[in-house]
Amino acid sequence: MNEVLEEVKRKMEKSLKTFKEELSHIRTSRASVALLEGIKIECYGTKMSIPQIATVNVIEGKILIIQPWDINLVKEIERAIQKSNLGINPTSDGKTIKLVMPPLTEERRKELIKVAGKMAEEAKIAIRNIRRDVLDKFKSAKKEGQISEDEYIQLEKKVQKLTDEYTKKIEIALQEKEKEIITP
Repeated sequence: MNEVLEEVKRKMEKSLKTFKEELSHIRTSRASVALLEGIKIECYGTKMSIPQIATVNVIEGKILIIQPWDINLVKEIERAIQKSNLGINPTSDGKTIKLVMPPLTEERRKELIKVAGKMAEEAKIAIRNIRRDVLDKFKSAKKEGQISEDEYIQLEKKVQKLTDEYTKKIEIALQEKEKEIITP
C-alpha cells in the first residue's frame, strides 16, 4: 500500500505542477518569457511554443523582444500573439517582435484574479478526484480482505493528509499569483 501512497503523492505533485504552469501564463504588469509558452505556432510540421522557435529577452521588466530563428515566422508569431488572450499588440520591424506590457486596469486585474481562482478550483478538484480514486481502491482491498479495517482507516487518514497538504500548496500558489497581479 505504500507504493499506492507514493503514486498518489506523484499524481498530486503533477496536478500542482500543472496548476503552477497554468498560473505562469496569466499576464501581470511584468514581462515574462512564461507568458509566451502557452502560445503555439504551426511550424516545421508541428505546433511549437514561441520560446522554442525564437530567442526571447526581457528588457526593463516591461518589454519582451522576440527574435525568431527563422525570419519567415515573424508574421505567424505576430498573428498568434494577437489571437491570444494576452491583450498585447505586437510591433515588428520584420526581424524582431516587440511586446510592451501595458499597465493592467483595475477591471482587468479583477478579471485575472477570477481566472486564477477558477484554475485553483480546478486543481483542487483534480486533487480530490485522486483522493476519491485511491480510497475506492482501498475500499475494494478491504472488502476482499487484503487490508483490515484499522489499516483502511490509517490509509484513509494518510490520503486525507496528502490531500490537505496539496490543497494548501494550491492556495499558497494562488495567493502569490494574486499578489503579483495586484502589484502594479
